[in-house]
Amino acid sequence: MAETASTIPIVLIGCGFVADLYMRSFRLHREARILGAWDRDPARLRAFTDHWSLDAFPGAEAAFAAARGGIVLNLTNPSEHAGVTRAALAAGAHVFSEKPLTSDMGEARALAEAAGRAGLHLASAPSSVLSRAAQTLLHALRAGRIGAPRLVYAELDDGFIPQAPVRDWQSASGAPWPWADEFRTGCTLEHAGYWLSWLIAAFGPVSRVVTAAEEVLPDKPAGGAPDASVATLTFRGGGPMARLTCSIVAPHDHRLRIIGERGALEVDAAWDNAAPVHVRPRFRLRRRLVDSPLRRRHRLPGRQSHPFVTREGAASMNFALGPLEMAGAIAAGRAPRLAGDYALHLTEVTLACQRTGVHEMTTACPPMEPMPWAR
Repeated sequence: MAETASTIPIVLIGCGFVADLYMRSFRLHREARILGAWDRDPARLRAFTDHWSLDAFPGAEAAFAAARGGIVLNLTNPSEHAGVTRAALAAGAHVFSEKPLTSDMGEARALAEAAGRAGLHLASAPSSVLSRAAQTLLHALRAGRIGAPRLVYAELDDGFIPQAPVRDWQSASGAPWPWADEFRTGCTLEHAGYWLSWLIAAFGPVSRVVTAAEEVLPDKPAGGAPDASVATLTFRGGGPMARLTCSIVAPHDHRLRIIGERGALEVDAAWDNAAPVHVRPRFRLRRRLVDSPLRRRHRLPGRQSHPFVTREGAASMNFALGPLEMAGAIAAGRAPRLAGDYALHLTEVTLACQRTGVHEMTTACPPMEPMPWAR
């Protein structure tokens, strides 16, 4: 990927809080070919491009034109994702969009169809499924470390965020954390994809989602979206039952536990690309069944993976993994792992986790290939 991704240009649209997280990550990858950025706010554009020594495009049309044949990295507010993606595709650019791809499934289908007609790729964040932590977990499952998996508990609780000093949080170039957008969009649409992407890669497409979602803090500023959700997932090919919990109410808990017939796989931090994957064996001791108090770390066969970023706020994530895997795929003439049917399916499952009810999935995706260094 290091030799081919450098031939594909990347243009950033949107220079807010998350754009700084992407640029921190891109600076670890010499193969990243970042042409420049554009934002509708001239002051924000200037602050961002000055901080990262990037070229600033004079307008959206110039930015899209520069990205033709390359990738538009759509980092705008969630309500603008669909419009920016549509314009980028119309200009002949592939698109890697921040999550959610869109908040409307009909719109997501239309965008996917537009990309297909144009021979372009449309991919969706998050990228963490390409990380060493995720790829190690998938390797442990393929190796049968816990036998057949039967049950999954996935947590994405972030603490009582409305009481945090959210108005004081700033990115490296001085962009405020978009707390109003976060609350209006809802923590499920913003965060469910982190574990959903791992689960889809591990167990294949989801067939049914049963969800309970509520706004349990109706007095928070910029409310309206659920701030707590519990979704159970059934997978099309069988496999385990999974429960995913998202909230900005309960104490911070980002654990993933996959319980199998011989023990459990455990990851303690969803937002840490270097998080260890542990195996907790189960055994019989005389007349007792014991889950071992000791965990064994599962490691990949080789040492190569990807560059790691230092902790920033609550996360240690390399945001460049997805866009650069996409660039390498385009250069090699293959489909990116996070694009096409996968991106559409991830969007449908995420939207189902946001809404109370029983949801039968209408999309699916093929198995995701492991990263070359994780096979």
